[in-house]
Amino acid sequence: MQNNNPLHGITLQKIVTDLVAFYGFDTLSELIKINCFKSNPSVKSSLTFLRKTDWARKQVEDLYIKTLPKINKNGN
Repeated sequence: MQNNNPLHGITLQKIVTDLVAFYGFDTLSELIKINCFKSNPSVKSSLTFLRKTDWARKQVEDLYIKTLPKINKNGN
């Protein structure tokens, strides 16, 4: 059943790390308005927040799915 899920087998850490590498925290904080990307951003603090906050995690996962073709195109 997970075959159609583009996030299957991808950790939240990989998602955040890939998005930060692709966009940077400045652009990420404009695309997704959450403080963990604005105020003293780090992958570790973002992961802590996203693991506790379902709505924010969903936004990050949705952006990752939209961005995945671009990430793959750039060879990351």
